Amino acid sequence: MGETAALWALFGTAFLSSTVLPLPSEGALLAFQSVFPTKVSVGVLVATIGNTLGGLTTYLIGRFTSRFFPKIDKFAPQVQSLLGRFGPMTLLFSWIPVFGDLLCGIAGWMKLSVMRCVFWMGIGKGLRYAAVAVMALKLNGFVG
Repeated sequence: MGETAALWALFGTAFLSSTVLPLPSEGALLAFQSVFPTKVSVGVLVATIGNTLGGLTTYLIGRFTSRFFPKIDKFAPQVQSLLGRFGPMTLLFSWIPVFGDLLCGIAGWMKLSVMRCVFWMGIGKGLRYAAVAVMALKLNGFVG
C-alpha cells in the first residue's frame, strides 16, 4: 500500500472510530508509523483531522436531534452538567471511548459553539495521537 492510500485508510479509520463504530484508530496510526517512520507527524495530523471530523459529525447529530428531543434531563445528566459548567473546553476529553462520543453529541444537543467545540476536540484528539506516536517511538528506541 502506498503512502497516500495508507493516509486515506488512517483518515477513514480515525473518522469512523469517532462516530459510533469501535475501530482501533490508534492501531491504524501505529501501523502507518511502522511502515512510514519518517512521516509520523503527517500521520498524527491526518488521524487528528479525521477523528475531529468524526466528533463534529456526532456533534451535528446531537444538534439535529435536539429538534425532536428538546428534553433529555434523564439522559446523561452528569455529562450535561459537565458541559454546562465547563463548556466546550470539556471536549478536550472527547477522545475517551464511548464517553467522548456522548460529550460531542450532547454538546451539539446543547448548541454549544461549534467552532469552540471543534477547537477543543482537535486539541484533545491531537494530544492523544501525539502521545501514542511518541510512546511508540520510545518503545522502538527512536526517542531517548
